[in-house]
Amino acid sequence: MTARSTGRAPGGDAPASSPGVRAGVPLLEPPGWAVAQRALFDLLDHAWRRFARDFTGPDGRLNYSGPLTTRDGVDDFYEVFFNWPQLYLLGGADDLLPASERHWEGVTRQLTELGMLHDEFERGYDWFHQGESLLLLYFLCMAAPERWSGRALRFAELYVDRDKGNYDPERRVITRPHNGSDPGRTGLFDGDVYPWLPKEAETYGFPLDWIPEAGGGPYPLSADPRLGAQMRDRMGVGDTAVNLAAAGLVLNAFILSGEDRYRDWIVEYVGAWRERTEANGGLLPDNAGPDGVVGSLLEDRWYGGHYGWSWPHGWHSVGHAACVAAVAAATVTGDDDYLSMVATSLDTLIGHSKLMPHSEADSSLPSKWAAELGPDIHTPTPHLPFRHNDAGWFDYNPVTPPVPVALWHHTAADTDRVRLERLREVDGIDWRTVRPFRAKEESGHEKAWFAFLAGDDTGYPERILATAQAQVRHRLRRIERYRDLDVPEADIHVWQQCNPVATEALVQLTWGGPQVLYQGGLQQARLRYHDADARRAGLPPDVAALVTSIAPEATTVELVNLSPDAQRTVIVQAGAFAEHTITAVRHTTCQDDTWTGDLYDYGHTEPVVTEAEQPCDSAFLTVLLPASTRIRLTLRLQLRANAPSYRTPFDAPAETFSPVTEGETP
Repeated sequence: MTARSTGRAPGGDAPASSPGVRAGVPLLEPPGWAVAQRALFDLLDHAWRRFARDFTGPDGRLNYSGPLTTRDGVDDFYEVFFNWPQLYLLGGADDLLPASERHWEGVTRQLTELGMLHDEFERGYDWFHQGESLLLLYFLCMAAPERWSGRALRFAELYVDRDKGNYDPERRVITRPHNGSDPGRTGLFDGDVYPWLPKEAETYGFPLDWIPEAGGGPYPLSADPRLGAQMRDRMGVGDTAVNLAAAGLVLNAFILSGEDRYRDWIVEYVGAWRERTEANGGLLPDNAGPDGVVGSLLEDRWYGGHYGWSWPHGWHSVGHAACVAAVAAATVTGDDDYLSMVATSLDTLIGHSKLMPHSEADSSLPSKWAAELGPDIHTPTPHLPFRHNDAGWFDYNPVTPPVPVALWHHTAADTDRVRLERLREVDGIDWRTVRPFRAKEESGHEKAWFAFLAGDDTGYPERILATAQAQVRHRLRRIERYRDLDVPEADIHVWQQCNPVATEALVQLTWGGPQVLYQGGLQQARLRYHDADARRAGLPPDVAALVTSIAPEATTVELVNLSPDAQRTVIVQAGAFAEHTITAVRHTTCQDDTWTGDLYDYGHTEPVVTEAEQPCDSAFLTVLLPASTRIRLTLRLQLRANAPSYRTPFDAPAETFSPVTEGETP
């Protein structure tokens, strides 16, 4: 069993939200998804301990004795643990949170010794990578805000405080593509040329392929004019679209503090990019010079900025960063129009899409799609162009669902749902397909999840949980193979490839949300849970949850207590940050226990299940689950009715709670 404390005895004085409901439907044949879900929790508990034992030292750092010779690498140390506190928040072991904190501390000391950090923060690098690095911090803040708020606010000040040199409020730009805690970290590289490797050049090409100096090649990488002074002068100053991911850092500070200055910064900075998008016909530009003008360093081009539309990843980096920022702005203002700069850009790409098998595409991400598509690599499917240069759109890839799913999840709007439905209609690949791959982002199964929520695939929960088991067991075998490797700098991704913590399935099924946007997003969720007896976040031991609808008028979840003898009390929270309000709850109940039969009956009859409904006006709802019971809750939610915060039901004064005790009908 997962190493979880059971807390106080059932019926104790654990706080609960008001009102509450009591499960009464007997659990006779546990649903397969519930048994599989608890089995996954148990396997994950074994897996993270195994990784920590074989790949980390006593203070939490990774076993690595080499140097870091470029500006790259910080993200690869933090990313290893990004979803460990997320697993704790889902209901992982009690000691997983202190373990996650120890790894952040150990890795931070390690990277400081390697010269990569100043004052515990990245000295200066692009936000495609910084966003990845900070996911671990964001989940630690969600799990233990009282311990992590000081650091988080200090880090946000690097951008909100103009004296730190990263932000120009007059021109509303982050002042350089490589930014962070070290004002002396300028340009894009140390030395004379960008440290591009032959394999990278072959896969992604070169920046600034239009400059006159690029003619007359080929050149050795050490002397290519596209990687030297021209790159530093034209791309190493001013703002770039991937800097939008910094809005996630500031949103985290706003959630922690509630201070208007963080909200105002998000509104100002993201608002500037929204204006630039509108001026560019609804397509997000990827650059703004130090003067705040799009294209001022690139001969008026809206494309060509660092980690932008032309080089190296296009939409793969630009789209995620923009979505992180747009969701942040919508969250702090309640104005979903901020999401338009993402939606119109995405719709532009869809307008340029081509139906083709991936085997015929010019994708620069072939290894990603080989795993995700499997044998369907030869099946025609819509491909969107991820990149644009002087020759037009290129680098066609299948539709990546994280951004359109994040839009739909946040807004719950018909337009965002219809976009997904239309993409599904024209797809040659069945969206119900589930394959046992694990992308770096620990996501990629959103299409099948969407089909499940649409009511088209009742078997999805058990299949995705089986897939998660396969991912974890595969990673455990990797740990066996590579645990004694003296990791060279070129292979530091081995830790990510061996991280056995798989949370995507649990996030979808229990929270009713997509996996976090990997380039620096904060978690999206319809629901979260707290263990009332243990007074901590997460599902209690033995309890499984399945969200089957996330429509705001009918967000539906089933809770199951698999324990044959222990009562559990779950506090259901509306939203990742208690930002929603539950206005009413309809729930299943069973008032008649004659189903058990008489003294000499050999069998039982089917329990008579009815429904009851009651009003609610809270972000929290207490659910008492006696041993071997289940309950289906249909929650009416008012979306984003509350300021987002990391508060828990245990933070409120005791008199606001109405505990539900055994035998009591709420």
